[in-house]
Amino acid sequence: MIDDDQKQRMAQLEEKLAAARRAQEEPEPRADEHYSLANQAWRMVTELVAGLVIGFGIGYGLDVLFGTTPIFMVLFILLGLAAGVNVMLRSAREIQDKQMAKAQDRADADKDA
Repeated sequence: MIDDDQKQRMAQLEEKLAAARRAQEEPEPRADEHYSLANQAWRMVTELVAGLVIGFGIGYGLDVLFGTTPIFMVLFILLGLAAGVNVMLRSAREIQDKQMAKAQDRADADKDA
């Protein structure tokens, strides 16, 4: 027969096992996930500004080289802006595709369960 001491130890062991199962089921949110949206926004802003800066640099360099008024600078700033917006939209599409794939994976997992 099982005495009271063994019953208490078994109850404690079962409580520990239940706590371990709960800990595995509910993972704590990671700190880097909290900042992921901010990181994505900064990435897009950086891409846009980089396009503008590169366009400005090329345009200014050509104006100095040819001795012209800021025609090339304005032209290449506009081209840099267009390129920056294009890269920014491509990044947004990539982020959206990743989120859609995650949502689809979750839906498939819920359907299988």
